[in-house]
Amino acid sequence: MATFDDVPDHVRRTKSRTRGRDTAPEMLVRRGLHRLGYRYRVNHPPLPGLRRTADIVFTKRKVAVFIDGCFWHACPQHYVEPKTRTDFWRTKITGNVERDAETTRRLETAGWVVMRFWEHEPVDLVVATIRERLSDRRRDVS
Repeated sequence: MATFDDVPDHVRRTKSRTRGRDTAPEMLVRRGLHRLGYRYRVNHPPLPGLRRTADIVFTKRKVAVFIDGCFWHACPQHYVEPKTRTDFWRTKITGNVERDAETTRRLETAGWVVMRFWEHEPVDLVVATIRERLSDRRRDVS
C-alpha cells in the first residue's frame, strides 16, 4: 500500500488541503437540486456496513450520486500522471478507480442506481440528468 511517508512537506500540505466533501462542483450540483425542491443526504453511506460514502444520496429512491474529481479518479479526458513519484501516484489512483468500480458493483447488486459524473461536466446537464433519473425512479419505486 502506498504511503505518504517520503512525500515532501510542501506536497503533503497541498494534498492534505484537498477537500473530500463539499467541493465546488458538488456544491453547485446540490444547489441546483435543492432549487428544484429535491432533498437528499450529503456524504452519506448508502449501505450499512459499506465504509464508503456517496456525495449525494436519495435514500427512499435508492439513488447514489458521485461527483468524481478528474485527478483522483483518473478522468480519461483530463488526468495527467504526475512526473514525480510516478509509482506512488499510479498505485494510489489505480486503487481509487478499482474501489469506485467495486462500490458501484456493490450498490447496484443491492438495488441502487449509481450515477457518476466528472467534476468538469456542466452543472445544468448533471442536474437535469439526475432529475430525469429521479423521476424514472419514482415510477419504479411506486
